[in-house]
Amino acid sequence: MNAEETNLTTLLDRIERGETDLYLQVVRRYELMLRSYFAGQLYNIAETDDLAQEVFITAWRDLGNFRRGTDFGAWLRGIARNRLLTHFRSQQRRAGAAERFREEVVRIAEQELEAAAHRDESDRLERLLQCISSLPEKLRRVVHSGLEGARPAALAGDLQTTVPAIYQLHYRANQLLRECMNKEAH
Repeated sequence: MNAEETNLTTLLDRIERGETDLYLQVVRRYELMLRSYFAGQLYNIAETDDLAQEVFITAWRDLGNFRRGTDFGAWLRGIARNRLLTHFRSQQRRAGAAERFREEVVRIAEQELEAAAHRDESDRLERLLQCISSLPEKLRRVVHSGLEGARPAALAGDLQTTVPAIYQLHYRANQLLRECMNKEAH
């Protein structure tokens, strides 16, 4: 065992016997190594600091498990590696949960939008039918025959008028329906 290992062993023994304020010396000796290890993996200073602190807390709690005479830095890096793996797994779970949440929100939003569009469509159709029913009889017949696909010449014969007059009636019915729909929408 070299002098540095002997000093560390003595320091750790004193800490275990109750001189807990000496643990700060251990932290100062190894914090740069730990923070560098985490910084190379995480690229986030807050996470680096948090994980380094967790490693030192774990090492403090498990100090009795450290075999004296072995490499303390390697022991800390082992704890750090385990913390890092746990951190990455946790991030993956959170990312997966966030993705599932986003997918659920999108699904619900799509359903709501589809239902709203259907309601709007139903409302518009109902308003249109009301507007058609409010037209004068002759214009109502023009609209119904147009919807049924009747030829203007056949309708002109039924109404005892000319084809150009049917086109005029059709134009007038469309104008009134547009006005009625715009009025109902506001």
